[in-house]
Amino acid sequence: VQLVESGGGSVQAGGSLRLSCAASGYTYNRYCMGWFRQLPGKEREAVAVITTAGSTSYTDSVKGRFTISKDNAKNTLYLEMSRLKPEDSAMYYCAADLPFLSGGCAIGSFHPRRHWGQGTQVTVS
Repeated sequence: VQLVESGGGSVQAGGSLRLSCAASGYTYNRYCMGWFRQLPGKEREAVAVITTAGSTSYTDSVKGRFTISKDNAKNTLYLEMSRLKPEDSAMYYCAADLPFLSGGCAIGSFHPRRHWGQGTQVTVS
């Protein structure tokens, strides 16, 4: 199983970025997927989660600004980020796992155990 993120970078406050996560090596459409972020020395935070059926959930701080989506044909997960704030700066990771192994498939319950990408840095100034 391989997850490869891309699309991070530096942007001014108020700007936008789109992160991508290319997945391979497993039955993509059976897995819950999500985006997490982490600052040095802090715990990893779930940002957005998408179910196999396409239902989405978000942490409160990004609601209305971030959109998670996936393209099953391309085995790719996306995170559209708009109206970015300096506090959105972090390393962003995508993750995937089967719902029954990860506690569920929603913000607050999705705790993937097995499959993580290497991360992509987002810096908002």
